[in-house]
Amino acid sequence: MSGHSKWANIKHKKAKSDAKKGKVFTKLVKEIMVAAKVGGSDPSGNPRLRAAIETAKSENLPADNIERAIKKGAGELDSVNYEEGTYEGYGPGGVAVLVNFMTDNRNRTASEVRHAFSSFGGSLGQSGSVGYLFEKKGFFTFEMDSITEERLMEAALEAGAEDVVANNEDRVFEVYTAPADFIKVKNSFDAVGVRYTLAETTMAPKTTVKVEGKTARQVLSLLEELEDLDDVQSVYANFDIPSEEMAGVA
Repeated sequence: MSGHSKWANIKHKKAKSDAKKGKVFTKLVKEIMVAAKVGGSDPSGNPRLRAAIETAKSENLPADNIERAIKKGAGELDSVNYEEGTYEGYGPGGVAVLVNFMTDNRNRTASEVRHAFSSFGGSLGQSGSVGYLFEKKGFFTFEMDSITEERLMEAALEAGAEDVVANNEDRVFEVYTAPADFIKVKNSFDAVGVRYTLAETTMAPKTTVKVEGKTARQVLSLLEELEDLDDVQSVYANFDIPSEEMAGVA
């Protein structure tokens, strides 16, 4: 998992800027719309929609925007018809990359994603080429200075989490859950006042590839370029980059 929590936190901090916030809101609205379209407009019976709403609230997406996105997805209001999918490829140094997208024009999205890969020394692969290297997980991070490992372990086990990992390099504890348990664990942490710095569902790498120097910078530039595309919802990669080089992009 090396590098996973640091990149996730860097993205989270960058999203606080006004320029990035607009893109984040757009991606959240798309996810709510598609979740409502696929599983219905009732969050209690639609886990994906419930998770999307929780994430949107944590990012301070206005309630009116959330409600309107649900209605659009459910067909109660006119809306754009989005389709979703995943591109798989390789970044510099053989780093595996997953790109989740939602689009109303698949040809445009494919062209933009392909251009991003080629611009930074990567290449698109076939479906299934790297997906097996990742697994879906609920993911939380906690600053080590904010809680003891014993206290967090107790809270995590009571909440139903799968694992607690001490990431000493990044000075955070990482908590992983089964995807279906993410909301339950999050609500449990909230109820007992255990404060996380990040909470999301993610594609966690099963194995990692170590990259350094110019190659590491190219990998990070590729990920940022992909994240910045309007049709891209999320990007995951199995890199292992030294902490000091990761910090340089913060």
